[in-house]
Amino acid sequence: MMQLRCLQPQDAPLMLEWMHDPDAVRYMRADFSGMTLADCERFIAAAQQDTPSLHRAVADGAGIYQGTVSLKNRDADRGEAEFAIAVRRCAMGHGVAAWGMQAILQLGFSQLGLRRIYWCVAPQNVRACRFYAKQGYTPLKPDPDENGLLWFEVLNG
Repeated sequence: MMQLRCLQPQDAPLMLEWMHDPDAVRYMRADFSGMTLADCERFIAAAQQDTPSLHRAVADGAGIYQGTVSLKNRDADRGEAEFAIAVRRCAMGHGVAAWGMQAILQLGFSQLGLRRIYWCVAPQNVRACRFYAKQGYTPLKPDPDENGLLWFEVLNG
């Protein structure tokens, strides 16, 4: 049984694992290659505030960190946030990302009262595009925007 929980200090080494996996971060907008264990520990400490972004660990039944799901840049007035996800290589292909995505979307809509959750992906990130299609999501427009990104959204209701 998977669990969605607050990030914990012991998650830092496993978080750093995906950050230093070139295949996992190849198409992400941030450069994680220079991140250190201390950076992960600071991120986890800051994430306890849940503002302006909410970050949660996706953990397996034993509580072992498998990845992070986030609702970034939350705007309470507009009722929206940007979804983000990163999982460890060992979690890929085992339903962890799908479970984590659904769990954080549900949290955003039911507990935070969000009306819209959106995200983007580079079309070159074939694995992510296939993942979102398998989950039933299609880009808002078939062609990338001026920054070369495909945008997705889920509306509450």
